[in-house]
Amino acid sequence: MHTDIRQSHEIFWQTIGTGPRPALAVHCTLGASQLWVPVLAPLGEQISAIAFDQPNHGQSAPWDASGAAPGAFQTLVTQIAAGFIDRPVDLIGHSFGASVALRIAVAAPEAIRSLTLIEPVLFAAVEGSEKWRELRAHQDHFEAEIAAGNLEAAARGFMGAWGAGVPWEALPEHQRARFITQMPMVGNISAANFEDPGRICRPDGVEAIDAPVMLIHGDKSPAIVPEVCEAIAARLSDVGTACIPGGGHMLPVTHAQQVTDLIGLNLERS
Repeated sequence: MHTDIRQSHEIFWQTIGTGPRPALAVHCTLGASQLWVPVLAPLGEQISAIAFDQPNHGQSAPWDASGAAPGAFQTLVTQIAAGFIDRPVDLIGHSFGASVALRIAVAAPEAIRSLTLIEPVLFAAVEGSEKWRELRAHQDHFEAEIAAGNLEAAARGFMGAWGAGVPWEALPEHQRARFITQMPMVGNISAANFEDPGRICRPDGVEAIDAPVMLIHGDKSPAIVPEVCEAIAARLSDVGTACIPGGGHMLPVTHAQQVTDLIGLNLERS
């Protein structure tokens, strides 16, 4: 386990596994690198996976969202993640982390040996669809709550839609307090999912990825997620998709073994 300065931020990171293949795993919003341990440790003879805590998450230093341009956090995390890559890697991302992973793969396809995207939330990939319009209305409400300072209401709504299915009142008080204070950051992140500041969806961008890609979602995920997976898959030449029965958005937490198995299948394809 290590802590060092990356992109002017103190970042905690750890290595999971001792295998010969370098890997990099990017966690979800409000998650932490520790969530990857049950998923990636069983693959430890194949990969040595770096997992880091994003700023304002886990053991990394805080990040101040005030005054930040929409999507600034995605750019920052992409730069931090890219800094861990010095040869082709097996790149793995969950939720917002999948958007970061895809942004790296589009920008530098030669750096990717395989790409696994779990519950990607790049809503820009389906802009204008019925499900996008429905979610955009929820996003407008969410942003209004944050702007008005109603951070608890924003946190309650966000966790209800994108959490692991635990009722807000059942969460430990310290977790609820942390989630509430992180809502301005979440607002910055969610704006990037719609606005695509890194132009991930640009023409011929996703198509440039020639590594094997695996897209994973649950059959109880938010309705837009399978649509996002389908839209991304349609632009790739070497892609597999998987739906985990009974799974919601937090698959690495609730269905770790199934996610491990699917990552392993993608490793075999590369």
